[in-house]
Amino acid sequence: MWFFSGNAANPCVIAPSYHKWAPWIGPHTRASNLALNTEYQKGQGSKGASSADQAEMHISEDRLIGEVMNLKVGAVQNLVKECGLDTTGSKMDLVIRLKDQMKSRSAFDKVFQKVWGASGGWAVIMCPCGIINSIKFNVRAESPRDYCDMLLSFKHFPIVVIYDFARGLATHCNLREPLKIPFQPNEGRVAEVTPENLQSAKKGDLKVHLPWLKVKKSMLTAMDILPQHYALYDTFHEANTKDARDCLRKISLIPELHGWVNSQVAEQLFSKMRKNNYFLNMMSPGRHIFLMRSIIHHHNTRLNEKTMADMHKMSPGDITLDSTGRAVMEQLDPANTIQCSEDCEALTIISALKPCRASWTIPGHHPIQEQLLNYVLDVTRPGNELIIKDGPTCLCRTDMLTLGLKRQMESMGRDVFVADLHISPTMAPSNQ
Repeated sequence: MWFFSGNAANPCVIAPSYHKWAPWIGPHTRASNLALNTEYQKGQGSKGASSADQAEMHISEDRLIGEVMNLKVGAVQNLVKECGLDTTGSKMDLVIRLKDQMKSRSAFDKVFQKVWGASGGWAVIMCPCGIINSIKFNVRAESPRDYCDMLLSFKHFPIVVIYDFARGLATHCNLREPLKIPFQPNEGRVAEVTPENLQSAKKGDLKVHLPWLKVKKSMLTAMDILPQHYALYDTFHEANTKDARDCLRKISLIPELHGWVNSQVAEQLFSKMRKNNYFLNMMSPGRHIFLMRSIIHHHNTRLNEKTMADMHKMSPGDITLDSTGRAVMEQLDPANTIQCSEDCEALTIISALKPCRASWTIPGHHPIQEQLLNYVLDVTRPGNELIIKDGPTCLCRTDMLTLGLKRQMESMGRDVFVADLHISPTMAPSNQ
C-alpha cells in the first residue's frame, strides 16, 4: 500500500488509452497475459483499409441506421439538420437522407458521435450460468471488433457464440484470421446455405443435432469431431436481421440448446447493473474500472460458491479446483462404488432414456440414477425447484412427488384414507 501527501500527484492514475485498456480475461480462460486490443482501428478510412476494416465499417453503418430508427422523430430531425440536410418529410424520409449522407466520412463520424456518444460502455462475454469470463471497457462505441479481440485472446475458442449481431461477428473474425478461420463450417451457420435448408428453417422444420454438446467427443466418430464453431443470434434479435441466410443462425434449430441455454444472460446482467450507473459514471476512469472489476469478482465468487454448494449436496466427497479452474469431485473408494465406463455414460444421458424394454429391464439402478432419484424425491428440499425443462414444458419437484412414494396409496373407496390423489374423488364422503 502506498501513501501520498494531499497535493502529490497519484502515479497510479491510468488515463484512457488504446494502448493501456486491454480486455480483462480470467486467468484460466486467457491464452496468455497479453490480450488483443485493436480498438484504435475502429472506423478507419477506406483508403488502404483491409477487407476486415471495410466489413466492420459496413456493419457499423447498418447498426447505426438501426439505432437511428429507434430515435424519436424530433431527435432524427435535429440530427438531419446538423448534417445540413432537409428536415421535411416523414421519419423514414429523414433516415434515407442520413443513410445517403453517411457515405462520407465526416457525416458518418457525426452520426456516430450523436447516436452512441464518445464512450462505448462495457462489452462482456459470459457463460450461460452467468459467470463473466471477460470484460472490455470500450473507448469508442461497441462493435464486433471488441468481441473478436476477446475471443481470439481465449485459450480455447468457444464452440457456440451467441451475440445480437452474429453475422457481423462471424464475418469480422473470419476476415481477420483467413489462415485459420474461426467460425466454420458454413461461416458459423448451423447448416449449409441451400434453398431447401432456408425454406425448412423458415418453417421451423429444420433440426441440426450437435450430440457432442451432451456426450464427450471421444465417444463419437472422427467425422463428428471436426472443428465446429457457430455464431448464433440471441432469441430477441434473431428477427431483426435483413439477411435471409441468417435464419440458419437460430438457437431453436439445435435441439440440444433450444429451451436450455439462456441467451439473455448478458442483458440480465446489464439490467442489474443499471442501478450502479449513477455513481460509476461519476468516477474517474481508473476508479470506474477498479470498482467494476471488484463488482465482477464478487459476482463470480457468489455464483461459484452457490454452484459448489449444489455440487456438495449431490456428492458427499470433497470438491476441488484443478489447474484449469474446473471443479473436480473426489474419487470415492473403488471397493464401495461401481466402476463406470463410456457405456454407462451413454446409458445415463437423457437422450438415451426411452420407453423400451432395453431401458426398463436394466438390473438395478445406475449409481448416478440412484443419486438423481434421491435428490429429486427429497421432500425436505423446496417443492418449487425446477427439475426438468424441455422447451416450454417445466416440471418442479412437487410435480415429481405426485408420481407417488412408497408410503402413499391411491383408492376411490369411501372408507380408505386417500393421499396425493391422481384423480379427484367423485364419491360423497361418509357421514360417520
